[in-house]
Amino acid sequence: MDIVPIRTPSLGDTTYILEHDGVGIVVDPQRDIDRFGEVIHAADLRVTHVLETHVHNDYISGGRDLAARYGADLVLPAASGATFSFVPAFHNEELDSDAGLAIRPLHTPGHTLAHTSYVILDHGNPVAVFTGGSLLVGAAGRSDLLGADLAHQLAVLQYGSLQRLALLPDDTGVYPTHGEGSFCTASGAGRSTSTIGTERAENPLYAFTDADKFARDQLAGLVPYPTYYHQMGPLNRAGAAAITRPTVPELSPAEVSAHVANGAVVLDGRERHAFASAHVPGSLGIELGSSFAPWAGWLLPFNASIVLVLDNAHDASAAATELGRIGFDRVVGVMRGTEQWTSSGRDVASYETSDIQGLMAALGSNPQVVDVRDPLEWAAGHLAGSVHCYVPDISSQLSNMDRTKPVWLVCRTGNRASIAAGLLESLALTPIVVTKGGVTDALDQEVTLGAPP
Repeated sequence: MDIVPIRTPSLGDTTYILEHDGVGIVVDPQRDIDRFGEVIHAADLRVTHVLETHVHNDYISGGRDLAARYGADLVLPAASGATFSFVPAFHNEELDSDAGLAIRPLHTPGHTLAHTSYVILDHGNPVAVFTGGSLLVGAAGRSDLLGADLAHQLAVLQYGSLQRLALLPDDTGVYPTHGEGSFCTASGAGRSTSTIGTERAENPLYAFTDADKFARDQLAGLVPYPTYYHQMGPLNRAGAAAITRPTVPELSPAEVSAHVANGAVVLDGRERHAFASAHVPGSLGIELGSSFAPWAGWLLPFNASIVLVLDNAHDASAAATELGRIGFDRVVGVMRGTEQWTSSGRDVASYETSDIQGLMAALGSNPQVVDVRDPLEWAAGHLAGSVHCYVPDISSQLSNMDRTKPVWLVCRTGNRASIAAGLLESLALTPIVVTKGGVTDALDQEVTLGAPP
């Protein structure tokens, strides 16, 4: 038996393809299903089942169309609420595969109410469990995505689900969907898979012996999650269509202007210093990388028409695919850099960048400093006199800042501060962005910090 992980770093999620004697089982496939088809074709697999552990909140599933492509059974939790045909997974009612394999669903609520894990049995022996958003490596899936009213009870249920999974044999492989980089977890274990025995010994959540204490601890350590999550559940229950790799047309400056006039937004995926030097006024800069799609989904209107600005080396089709995974299907085209824009006589916007030493040198002049890290990072320590405003809150919370002075933006590495710059410009404020280093570097250099609140 071989279990092939296919990771999506930008979302912190993993799809799995189990291969055994020519039989394939796919777990939690994302919307761009051709990449899974390539693995299936290369291994010459006969896919018998496509398993969904839950109705996903952070991406659109491709499970329905993948199962249809291969004539496989599509399996979802019985109470998922999906509006299309599927095989319902009931707790402990085994599903037969082939080649000596069977699938045993385990109801493991907590991340969602209907969440189900799948134990793989090889001739009756548990060998692996696909845990979705329940037991993760060194953590557990967050329990607040269905709203504050359900959060505590779901966290209590998550405690019970972890205890249920701990009853499996120690050598059972643990294969979670969510991992580092996903807002569905705060995992920092540095591993993507594990075993039941390793998790029982090393996962700090197994130290809890009281469900309510577990729940309070889990809910106290969460950061905000992207607003696009609210759109994913309804789309997944309705059965959104899979996507293929899109063709993204090259746009002239005149075409970009026309799209913007019709309501499109400009999303600039170039490196942060290139964006700072020259960008289309009103555009949002998010470096094309591991956090590109989640931040775009958080900060742009859902499924907005998007004009991409990328360097020549960037793959516009790959960028559009990243956006399509979270329901942003309307990428209308790409402009390569801003040289054509300026040569056509159009204005560009720009702002100053610095490093953490530059900010430290400016502290004596009483600058306006905005720390855009998340609330937990801010609480752990911050620059004295700085203002806290997490990136997604900038447009609603910083409109009253002094427009006669620049605003220094700082985070941990410069990535979020660079994203924040475009939002700050929309408020007619002038940013200076710390693009190299951040608050933790200031900590190392013993800069005076504000006391944690």
